[in-house]
Parts: sequence; C-alpha cells; structure tokens
Amino acid sequence: MTGSADSPQSPGTLVLAGTPIGAVSDAPPRLAQELAVADVVAAEDTRRMKRLAQALGVQVGGRVVSYFEGNEAARTPELVEALAGGSRVLLVTDAGMPSVSDPGYRLVAAAVERDIRVTAVPGPSAVLTALALSGLPVDRFCFEGFLPRKAGERLSRLKDVADERRTLVYFEAPHRLDDTLAAMVEAFGESRRAAVCRELTKTYEEVKRGPLKELAAWAAEGVRGEITVVVEGAPEKSADGITPDELVRRVQVREEAGERRKEAIAAVAAEAGLPKRDVFDAVVAAKNAARQTP
Repeated sequence: MTGSADSPQSPGTLVLAGTPIGAVSDAPPRLAQELAVADVVAAEDTRRMKRLAQALGVQVGGRVVSYFEGNEAARTPELVEALAGGSRVLLVTDAGMPSVSDPGYRLVAAAVERDIRVTAVPGPSAVLTALALSGLPVDRFCFEGFLPRKAGERLSRLKDVADERRTLVYFEAPHRLDDTLAAMVEAFGESRRAAVCRELTKTYEEVKRGPLKELAAWAAEGVRGEITVVVEGAPEKSADGITPDELVRRVQVREEAGERRKEAIAAVAAEAGLPKRDVFDAVVAAKNAARQTP
C-alpha cells in the first residue's frame, strides 16, 4: 500500500564523501556511485569535482552547486531545505574529508538539528596518513588544523599546547612553513621531534623527519606543495618541571667533565631539588632505552 499524496515526505540523506588527496586511484569505490545517484552535489570547487568525476568515469546525475568558505553560511539553509524535502545531498571538498579543516561542519550541524540522516563515504585523510608516516607515537593525538597567520597569535597558540602530551598534527601553507617551524622551536624547544609531510600520495611525496631546529633550517630554503606537520608530544615532566631527558643531559655533562656518575647524580639532584633516586631512575631508563634502539 502506497502513501497518499498528503503524507509527509521522509527527509533525505546528507553524504560526506572523502576525496583523494593525491592519486585519483585512491578514491573509494562508493564515491563514483554517490556522484551518480545524488540529487545535489555540493562541491568546494565545482570544476575540480567535475574533473574528478570524469577521471572516475562517472556522469554526475544531480544538480551541482558550490559550497566553499565564502558561501558556506549562506548556502547551508538552501541545502538543509533540499534535505528536508527528501533529496540526497553529496558533499565533497577539494581533497580529504569534509569538515576536517574544510567546509562541512555548518551543514552537518544544521542537518543534525533537523534530525536529518548524515552518513559518510570514508576516504583518504592527510591527518591519518601523516601520522602513520611520521614515525612518532600515534596511540594518542590531537589535530590542531591551521595556525593563525599573524606571528604573535601563532606563537601564542603554540605555547598553549607546549605541555600537551599527545602527538600534534597541523596543516600549513608552504610559504609559511619556515615561520611556523621557527615558532615551534621557540614554543616547544629545538630538540622536539617532528615530521614535515609534503605532497602526500602524490608524485613528489616527501617526509622529512628530525628535531624541530633541523627542520626549521631545512624549510628556510623554501618548500613547495601541500604540507602536514606532525609534532611529538611534550615529554613527561618531573615535579619541578624538569624533564627526565634534561636530568640525564645534566648528568652526562658532569660525567664528561670528569665527575663519577654517583657524584654527578647527587649534584644534579641537589640542583633540581629532587631525590637522588629520581635522577638515578632517569639515567637508568635512558640507558635501557639506548640498548633497545637498533
């Protein structure tokens, strides 16, 4: 039995689709299907979306509209009304997943507010790809997106997370990378490990790993391409704020100057106002870690 013409229409579905961050062959198979069946395709760059569809060998069947930072606020109500009327709306951005430093959050929030179904076509992610390739801990991380363009605001934002223990992930424009890495040296310290991931999954993919000081010097020569920066989380601090690594470094300096280890540990403990046992444990832990390193 079919419903009458007066029956309320079921709302449609908002589909967030991940698009390739490099090679078109990385596109999920469902992306082509969704491009073909969507009633409305909202694209950050309509021309780029049409080139992608052509490369995938699919004919876009629905209405195509632009949805980018400049018109996101104004376009959202229109798309929500289409969804409320039963349309299937596909949202695609230039690369990666909508809403992740790309347009989409406003539309998702508005759809959820209207009890409209929201689903996703999983796809490539520069955040996860960079984390996996960085060689840094990935069990806990936080995504910080793009940093402010103004130097003072950028440094302030970095200092806010200087003690963050989780691995940090940032997007950055190539022409600001050297300034950003220099600011990270100031906020996090020159020895904090990091990885600059450039042109991920593309022909000239490159992952540069090392201490922030070295990466800043490298970037000062000029870098091109799409950039994702992964930074090691802050080391665990002792009660007075001195890291175990710093305690070990101080002991090593004294040993190199001719002091016996026992004397060096006692002196460093006295300087830091810590029990000798804390410094001893830090030295032993560093020694064990060095043995385990290939």
